[in-house]
Amino acid sequence: MADDAAKLANAQDAKKYWLEGGNAPGGLVREVDYSKENKGAHPLFAGIKIVDTDTHFTEPPDLFTSRAPAAYKDKVPHIERIDGVDRWICQGHDFGSVGGNVVRKDNNKLLGRLAFQTLEEGHPGSHLLKPRLQSMDDMGIYAQICYQNAGVTQAGSLLALGDDELAVNILKMFNDAAAERMVESGQRVFSLAHLPIWDQAALEAEARRCIDMKIKGFVLPDVPERYGIPGFMDPYWKTFLQMCEATSTPINFHLNSAVDPASLIWQNMGFERNLAIGSIMLFMGNAATLGNWMVSGALDLYPKLKIGLIESGAGWIPFMLEALEHQFDEMVPKDALELRPWEYYRRNFWCTYWFEKIGPSRLLDVIGFDKLMFETDFPHPTSLYPGVQAHLAETLGHYTWEQRKQVLETNAVQLYNLPF
Repeated sequence: MADDAAKLANAQDAKKYWLEGGNAPGGLVREVDYSKENKGAHPLFAGIKIVDTDTHFTEPPDLFTSRAPAAYKDKVPHIERIDGVDRWICQGHDFGSVGGNVVRKDNNKLLGRLAFQTLEEGHPGSHLLKPRLQSMDDMGIYAQICYQNAGVTQAGSLLALGDDELAVNILKMFNDAAAERMVESGQRVFSLAHLPIWDQAALEAEARRCIDMKIKGFVLPDVPERYGIPGFMDPYWKTFLQMCEATSTPINFHLNSAVDPASLIWQNMGFERNLAIGSIMLFMGNAATLGNWMVSGALDLYPKLKIGLIESGAGWIPFMLEALEHQFDEMVPKDALELRPWEYYRRNFWCTYWFEKIGPSRLLDVIGFDKLMFETDFPHPTSLYPGVQAHLAETLGHYTWEQRKQVLETNAVQLYNLPF
């Protein structure tokens, strides 16, 4: 399977994970009155441990070199500064920039770009735990679910190394760091695991190891077929998905990497305008992920599976489910599936919001008080920074304290099995 996947793997996956123009000089720096906009939790949320369910923890420069055994010291990813930009390099392959970070070390925010050129220019909390915890306290956030930032863990690029053992060990080092960070943070920072999806035996072994380390979930590609790997209906995934069911470990789809925003955008509008539309198309791509799982019948095979739709918003959920209900009536054989779209959604899915006002303010009874979670996307472009608490007060302040707690704490605790 790894050989077949390697033929389809894109050696530039990681390099393309962040658009090259995103690190170019320019953009506009927004001055932030940090002490005014980051004063801890709003009184409305007293007694609630707010969980930020989508943030990004940048891979520290020594993440791999500090963990690699002697045989791998010169083979694992490391950072080099090329043409003024910090980039991950592995075995001569360019794995791209260190990832999105638009919060500067002085707490001001960069607009119109994806990141500063060097790690040092950005907020130290992007990759260091102590300043990260301080920024969480300032924003009134108790815990964070963290995703990768760079493209180092992209399956296509790892496969392109042509060294399966090295590729698997790179992911093991990434997951080891996630487990260590969870403990060092006092159970406040939870980075999710990545898996060697191209090798069934390695996938299952590493998944079990991560569950035993109490990592709180997995990040998966929305379309594994892109790597020559069977789709989620195939027996290839059976043991892994049953493992997730049995341990109540969620799988997560962060945006939708199968969408190519460039194919949907008018050309020659400039980087900033292209980015504005492209990011929205990635948000909406998770609607396809939701639909694929429902119409495939996979949720009949794995009825207890928990699925997070992350960094794609929530206001579109009612429309998508209405559309699926209609399509079920028009297209799907009546005896093909056990449940209806709304039933699958209520049973198997959770979603998040950050910038939205209409969805959480007016549609929460439809989206579901037990299905919506909160995120900031810190420190990425589009992140809800600064002014986190003011936004929460505006969107959730008119609900009861119990309902606010449900959205901000309880749903995340239940999805990710958090220890509080």
